[in-house]
Amino acid sequence: MPAVKADIISQLQQDILRMQGFRSKLTDTVPDIDLGPVNTAFPNAIFPTGAVHEFLCAFREHAAAATGFVSALAGNLMQRGGACIWISVARTLFPPSLKTFGIEPDKVIFIDLQRIKDALWALEEALKCDGIAAVIAEIPEISFTQSRRLQLVVEQSKVTGFILRTSTRAASTTACVTRWKITPLSSELEDGIPGVGAPRWHVELLKVRNGRPGAWKMEWTDGKCVVIPDNATPVIVQEQQLKAG
Repeated sequence: MPAVKADIISQLQQDILRMQGFRSKLTDTVPDIDLGPVNTAFPNAIFPTGAVHEFLCAFREHAAAATGFVSALAGNLMQRGGACIWISVARTLFPPSLKTFGIEPDKVIFIDLQRIKDALWALEEALKCDGIAAVIAEIPEISFTQSRRLQLVVEQSKVTGFILRTSTRAASTTACVTRWKITPLSSELEDGIPGVGAPRWHVELLKVRNGRPGAWKMEWTDGKCVVIPDNATPVIVQEQQLKAG
């Protein structure tokens, strides 16, 4: 009997994880988003899609870095078909810069609104569209109740949502599956090539449901995010091209 109960509990845990966007390697041998060693932080070592992720962007430079990192994630999802919806109450994104991360700007539907209430409504409705690859929203704040509504929506639609929280206030608790903080790092030039190197970030996974938080140095290179070895030495400050001005 104890063995039977253990099997039942294990199956229930896997069912709950699957509903929350955590898939099993038994059914998914190749993750939708490959972040290398970072994937070991997630249950089943697979980046959770069909879930809502939040990014803390209290400062302009953090928002720029998070925008780049999220664009890299969304670009990966869009390679499998589907458009991206980008919602904002104060958008400063320079659309052509999305090509850096493999996203054609005409594949992104931009929705610019003035009120946070309207942006949250648009975000929820967008996440209900199961043909969308990803939904990104730049909003100052979101409450636990609002985030819970979004999580329930994506558990049905399987759409992946990314929220860039731009408020300078202390972050409140949400129902999002993960919480991240992305800060810019200096880039490294290739030998003999002048200019600015590939985007680099200090990626902090502050919270992950049923997983293990951690921090990594990452670089966008050859069309994917890779972890930078600890002995790598940056030489210049990476310019954040995704923010205008």
